Amino acid sequence: MDKIKQEDIKEICFNISRDLILPKYQNLKEEDIKYKNGSDLVTSADIAAEKELKNNLLKIIPSSNFIGEEEYANNEKIINYYQEDSYCWTVDPIDGTTNFVKGKEKFAIMIALTFKNKILYSWIYKPLENIMCNAIYNEGAFIDNKKIQTKHVDTLDKAIGSISTKYWNDNDWEKIKLIKNEFAAVKSYRCIGYEYVDIGEGKRNFAILSKLSPWDHIPGVLFVRESGGSDMDFDNKEYDFTIKNKNLIVGNSKEFNLQILNKLGA
Repeated sequence: MDKIKQEDIKEICFNISRDLILPKYQNLKEEDIKYKNGSDLVTSADIAAEKELKNNLLKIIPSSNFIGEEEYANNEKIINYYQEDSYCWTVDPIDGTTNFVKGKEKFAIMIALTFKNKILYSWIYKPLENIMCNAIYNEGAFIDNKKIQTKHVDTLDKAIGSISTKYWNDNDWEKIKLIKNEFAAVKSYRCIGYEYVDIGEGKRNFAILSKLSPWDHIPGVLFVRESGGSDMDFDNKEYDFTIKNKNLIVGNSKEFNLQILNKLGA
């Protein structure tokens, strides 16, 4: 495979944002909004953007596979592409759909390219700002082509981040409720792509996550790793998108994540 041209991915994201996403921003009609799985919002913009992303990305690597959030809702078997000996694109066409529906500012296009269990490239594109955040395995994390390095705090009482509030088992949730007040502030953006970028930049310090859908986390995990940050589950293992994950701690450093893990008694 030839090296992916960053300008090609940004052009794809820019064009899809201009043509399919931003025209619907603060302009959604009732028929544009539906629910999948009974509770998760999806809009006509999500569906149209994912189809166009698939068309464009498969042209870059014609023999590659594609896993999109909206396609998965209709065919869960596509998750098995991660087990194949092929390159695979993973896409969340609009991360932060609830924000998008409410006309709020934080939503993003998220893309990753993997091979087997290795994350090779990732992109988090902010349509309203036309900002591309990307990472390349073993080369670094970048915002509009400028390499970035995370900053970190030493103790939990100085840390700002988020904690998932749903999908925990009772035992883990009891531990999390106890640790919540240890931090300086706990608040979600309701757009994990933005949170991953801010952890990478050092503007935020952590996220404690449940229900790890790969399109929500593969792009951001590589971005944080390449910025100098770290991720681990409650068993002190790195995120592996090829298996079903129940929890994850993402932070500015491994040492900081271990502080959280120790407090959880995991």
